[in-house]
Amino acid sequence: MLSNDLPVIKVSEITRYIKGLLNGDPRLQDLWVAGELSNFKHHRSGHMYFTLKDSSASLRCVYFRRENARCPFKPADGMEVFAHGSISLYEPDGVYQLYVQELEPAGMGSLYLAFEQLKKKLEMEGLFNQQHKKSIPGMPRKIGVVTSPTGAALQDMLATFKKRYPHVEILVVESLVQGAGAADDLVKAMYLLNQRDDIDLIIIARGGGSLEDLWPFNEEIVARAIFKSRLPVISAIGHETDYTIADFTADLRAATPTAAAVAAVPDINEVEKSLKQLQDRATQAVQRIMEKEKQRLDSIVSEKFFALPAKRIKLQGQQLNLLQNNLKREIVRLLQIKGIELNSRIDRLEGYSPLKVMSRGYCYCRDENGNIIRSVKEVKVNQLLKLNFRDGKATCRTEKIEEGITSGEEKN
Repeated sequence: MLSNDLPVIKVSEITRYIKGLLNGDPRLQDLWVAGELSNFKHHRSGHMYFTLKDSSASLRCVYFRRENARCPFKPADGMEVFAHGSISLYEPDGVYQLYVQELEPAGMGSLYLAFEQLKKKLEMEGLFNQQHKKSIPGMPRKIGVVTSPTGAALQDMLATFKKRYPHVEILVVESLVQGAGAADDLVKAMYLLNQRDDIDLIIIARGGGSLEDLWPFNEEIVARAIFKSRLPVISAIGHETDYTIADFTADLRAATPTAAAVAAVPDINEVEKSLKQLQDRATQAVQRIMEKEKQRLDSIVSEKFFALPAKRIKLQGQQLNLLQNNLKREIVRLLQIKGIELNSRIDRLEGYSPLKVMSRGYCYCRDENGNIIRSVKEVKVNQLLKLNFRDGKATCRTEKIEEGITSGEEKN
């Protein structure tokens, strides 16, 4: 039964009061909490929800998107972490929770954990496989160098190029190599070089530094840009002991920028030495061939054919004269035969000639229009006719027409 002496408090009032107590305690507003992640959920809104627990208790936590966007690694269940934030009450549920502002892995730095996570991810995708590595050209004509124009790494590389192989051209593409925006800058530089057709090789380089300084070369977008590069890539990041994701993805990893220059171009002195050796070997090979051919020629000249060349030539000349005489006789014989055949054909043609027939007393007749008259039926009385003889022409008129051939005319 309610007592008139005790006030009645609403739920919202008590939760608001408790929240005020929690928010007013400075010890709960800036603290680090150690525990194991469990029930981790990355909501589609971008917020992260999870529970921190130890052997005897648990604490609900929320990691809002604006804060977790700066988290370099990916939280997961079972991970031991340190969470930095403040304790407050979520009034709709009446549950107190830790509002996380930072998250660090226990036992290692967040950057190192992010490095290991990305390395494992890309390795499983095959970006580090040797079968994808492109070969480095032996004598590149032009090299694109992606680096800071003010760093000592560039000057060391240029000096090495000039000393080892001064014939190579160097195109420096300026890029940030540290801090915000550096990863995007590196990717852009890689893209620009891959659009050119006069570049044989790309070198990405910078001098040494802390893990934070070298972090742009551990970004996923840089690793994928190197993997997708049409041109072979040499990475030269930091010192010998420094390793980045770019080193694993590149076609060749150089311990230092100077080492990258050494790996990219040959030593001009060694090239000249090799050329001299090749020249000597070629000269010796030619000399051996010439000596062999000389021996072969001497052997041929010493044969019987070349012992008496004049006699051999004389015999061949006599044989040639004999063949020429035979050819002439054969030509004369063939011409005689052809001449006889020609005369025979001429006689036959003359036998068929109209002039030959007309010489025996025959003629042919034409009318006044020049048409040949072949029958008496084509002639009319008093018609003007033209008679053609072997030795001339005559014009006459018909007086009488008789059809048929008379016996006297047949005899004549």
